[in-house]
Amino acid sequence: MFVIQWTAIFLAAFVTSLCNFRLLSLALLLTAYGVALLDGQLSITAILPVILLLLAAAAVTEQRHRLWQYFGHALFIVLALALSLHLFPGFHNPKVFGPERITADAVPFTMYLNLDKPLVGFWLVLLFPWIRPSRDLRAALIAGVSTALIATAACMALAVVLGMVAWIPKFPAVSWLWMLNNLLLVSFAEEAFFRGYLQGGISRMLKQYPYKDALAIGVVALFFGLSHAAGGWQLMVLASIAGVGYGLAYRFGGFQAAVLSHFFLNSAHFFLFTYPALQPI
Repeated sequence: MFVIQWTAIFLAAFVTSLCNFRLLSLALLLTAYGVALLDGQLSITAILPVILLLLAAAAVTEQRHRLWQYFGHALFIVLALALSLHLFPGFHNPKVFGPERITADAVPFTMYLNLDKPLVGFWLVLLFPWIRPSRDLRAALIAGVSTALIATAACMALAVVLGMVAWIPKFPAVSWLWMLNNLLLVSFAEEAFFRGYLQGGISRMLKQYPYKDALAIGVVALFFGLSHAAGGWQLMVLASIAGVGYGLAYRFGGFQAAVLSHFFLNSAHFFLFTYPALQPI
């Protein structure tokens, strides 16, 4: 059942990111979360955030009064933060690795397959078509790869200078599952919220302002940095720099380019440097 459930979730994220087959995405999600409920990875209390997400979805539709739309967006932001921080009861996210040291000099790493955080990305991409603007494959690849290379070089070089990581190429046993999780759940959910919803939303609100895109990229990059506050000021700085790169990828290549850029940097960190960070002496 575990394999069926997570295959369905990964496929749902893949289909939702690349295609506009909403019914197929919803069918895969219902299958995955139904199996999770039967398998004990979800409790009945997990239905509360789902009901609230449905309420927020109903409130933000264009047919609603503007005050209802404001309420719906505010409710969603609160729910997104709570789901990302795993504050809602009822989600028993399976631990698949750790805590273990991937390398002898690293802090212990634990990996979970989260059921709560991905709901943020699915809610956004299924509800708002403008979060995934139309871009041809060539433009998405150029934007994604070019920003990934620049952001990765800048962030990892600074991380080495700050003493956060060291060069240590590796291919841990958990690598394939880590890649699936990081691409189809972590990068997908974070880019849907930060670049699609926040950056795209700010650009839409400031559509008459000539520097709307630059302002949106900068503001959301700072928010992205603040979301990493638990890792200290060094990680906040690195995340803000990375956020500028992901924001440029989104601006010129769309949602898929931002996800690609995010995944590329995370993968370079995982496979080529200390992960997640050097153990403090």
